[in-house]
Amino acid sequence: MIHTGTLETNTAFLQDDFRPAYLNLSADELRQRVELGLQDLQDCCACPRNCHVNRLENQARVCHTGRHAIVSSAFPHFGEENCLRGCNGSGTIFFGMCNLRCVFCQNWDISQGKSGRECTGDEIADLMLTLQERGCHNINFVTPEHVVPQVIEAIAAAIPRGLNLPIVYNTSAYDSISSLRLMEGLVDIYMPDFKFWHRESARRYAKAKDYPERAREAILEMQRQVGPLKFNRQGLACRGILVRHLVMPDQADEVAAIFKWLADKVSRDTYVNIMDQYRPEFQVGSKKAKDSYKDIDRNPDKAELEAARNAAANAGLWRFDCR
Repeated sequence: MIHTGTLETNTAFLQDDFRPAYLNLSADELRQRVELGLQDLQDCCACPRNCHVNRLENQARVCHTGRHAIVSSAFPHFGEENCLRGCNGSGTIFFGMCNLRCVFCQNWDISQGKSGRECTGDEIADLMLTLQERGCHNINFVTPEHVVPQVIEAIAAAIPRGLNLPIVYNTSAYDSISSLRLMEGLVDIYMPDFKFWHRESARRYAKAKDYPERAREAILEMQRQVGPLKFNRQGLACRGILVRHLVMPDQADEVAAIFKWLADKVSRDTYVNIMDQYRPEFQVGSKKAKDSYKDIDRNPDKAELEAARNAAANAGLWRFDCR
């Protein structure tokens, strides 16, 4: 159920003359972004973990990622939002070793383990261009929070070789502001999660008690850069922010607080995907840890999903998708 009406009646959110933002940057600006990103790796604060290790020398801490990003997979993805996948799929590049430690993660084998291989910027550029050749509608970087410098390298390498697709930054929102500012003018579509409102929930379930503050800062910065989500006349997203929220059991107050903040502090025009696919996975679903996370050891029920939809509407949000 999409509450945006038809694209024809929402002309304020149509963009006919779309051109990827990065094509407006000069070669010198791109080179400078790459240099600044690599400098940041010397004393790494690429994400809010602020590990202060020299990743250029392959030192690593929380993300277990050194000089080069770990790519777990790259393929046309048909499980993303309709406005991203279109007919030919979203060109997803999944990075390994997430900077969060969500105990319910459905992709835990990728996010918590070294599944995949290290890729240079040029190798990631190869993947991007291959996805473009396969007809994908965008390049979708999944879990890039800890590898922003490497993503910048890849984009800068792909542009002279003919890259011309929108860039999607698909994130948990546990991002540093400095990294997001390096991405300004490179990203067309920001797609952050907003997982938790309360610090205690973030500490228990994602092992990052400062997640709510960092997510709010990050989403405000993303909104500043790209504004509300806009589409082309084929219904594909081309620029703006799309916020995801995964409905979890017994968190109605957090859902309401998140949606009220989005409406009041970001924009009532914020496009939100209210996601219904939570299920007990990873540590939550394991017999060993069942007692520790019994409060979220079930699927959300119909009443909780309906309450989330009502919370979005009551907050004043009107562009939300429920799936």
